[in-house]
Amino acid sequence: MKFARHMDSIQTSPSAAMSQKAREMKAEGMDVIALSSGQPDFPTPAHIVEAAHAAVLRGETKYTTISGSAELKDMVVEKFKRENGLDFSRDEIIIGNGSKQVIFNALTAGTDIDEEVILPAPYYVAYIDMIKFTGGKAVIVPCGVDQDFKLTPEQLETAITPKSRWLLLNSPNNPTGAVYEAEELRALADVLLRHPHVGVIMDDIYEHITFDGVKFSTMVEIEPALRDRTVTANGVSKSYAMTGWRVGYAAAPAAMIQQMTKLQSLVTSGASSVGQAAAIAALSGPQGFIAEQAKSFEDRRDLVVSMINQTTGLSCPTPKGAFYVYPSCAGVLGKKTPAGAIIENDQDFVLYLLETENVATVHGGAYGISPHFRISYASSTEELIEACERIQRACASLS
Repeated sequence: MKFARHMDSIQTSPSAAMSQKAREMKAEGMDVIALSSGQPDFPTPAHIVEAAHAAVLRGETKYTTISGSAELKDMVVEKFKRENGLDFSRDEIIIGNGSKQVIFNALTAGTDIDEEVILPAPYYVAYIDMIKFTGGKAVIVPCGVDQDFKLTPEQLETAITPKSRWLLLNSPNNPTGAVYEAEELRALADVLLRHPHVGVIMDDIYEHITFDGVKFSTMVEIEPALRDRTVTANGVSKSYAMTGWRVGYAAAPAAMIQQMTKLQSLVTSGASSVGQAAAIAALSGPQGFIAEQAKSFEDRRDLVVSMINQTTGLSCPTPKGAFYVYPSCAGVLGKKTPAGAIIENDQDFVLYLLETENVATVHGGAYGISPHFRISYASSTEELIEACERIQRACASLS
C-alpha cells in the first residue's frame, strides 16, 4: 500500500497517543493514573443530556445543515453578544465537529502553500501538523517561562514577514495555562494593525476556566478593527464537560465562513444533530455551574503546583487558566534511573514516570518548549494526590 507524501509530514497527537497507551495499560490490569488527557472529569449536566434525549425522541436524527442548524447558530450569536460584547450575524457563524475541526477548516481554507502562520510556543500539539498539512509554514516563536509563556509585541513584530498569513493564538493556553489579559492583547493588536495582511485565529476553547480573578478577553473584543480578518473559535467541550459530543463553533467574516463550509461539506458534512441539540441547551440553559467547576479546577491547580514544587528536580509555575500545569524537569536531566538509564530529555522523563510509577503525562517537546512536561489536573483530587506522590517517589529515586 502506497501513501501520500504529505502524510509523512504529520504525526498522531502525542497527548492522544499517551492517553491511548494509558488506556491499554489499564485494560491489562495496571494501576495507571492518566494525567495526559484534556478532558474535564465532570459529567455533562443533566439538562443538556435531557435535551439531547428529547431531540432523539422528536426524530432529530437526520442530516443537518452543513454549517450548523439555524437554532444553534442563533444561540452562538447570542453567546458572543452576552459574554463577549460582540455582534455577529448568522452567516458569520459555522458549527463544526469540535473546535479542532473549525480551526483546521480555517487554516486549510485560508492558507496557501508556503504562507506563514506565526505560532507562539508552547502550542497545542495539533496546530503544528495542521499547518504542515495545509502546505503552510509554521513560524515558531519560543515564549519561555521567563515571559509567562506568552508572546510579546516585540516578538510578533519580528516574526511578521510579507508571507505572514495568520497569528494563531490560544488563551487560556494548552499546555501552559497562560492567559493573555486585555492589555496584552491590546499590545499585540497594535502590532497587527500595522500589518493588514496578517489575520488572526483565536482559539478560545478554555474561555470560562480562569483563576485568581483574571478576566477573559478575546482579540476582536479588544480591537474591533481586526474583526474582518479574525476567526474566533470556541466550543462546548471544556466549559460544559461535553468533550465527546463533538460540537465546536467559530465566528468569522461571511466569505471565510463560506469557504470553511465548502471544506466541511467534503469532509464531514454537518455536526451531529443530537450534539447540536445538546449544545443549544448548553448555551441557553443555566450557566452557574461553570464558575463552580472553574473553582474546583483552581483548587486542584493549587494542590498540584504545591506538590510538584515539593518534588526534587521539578519546578512548576502557577497558571492563570485552563486545567494544565507545565513544570520544568530541567533538574532531573542527566540523572540516572534505578535501572541505570540516563534521563536525557523530557521525553525520557515522562516515559520513566509511566514505566516505573504508572503515571501518564506528556513531554514538553510535543508542545515546542523543553525541558518541560504537561500535567492535566482534570482528574479527581484523590487521583491527583496519588499521582503527585508517585511523581515525587520517582524523582527521589533518581541519582
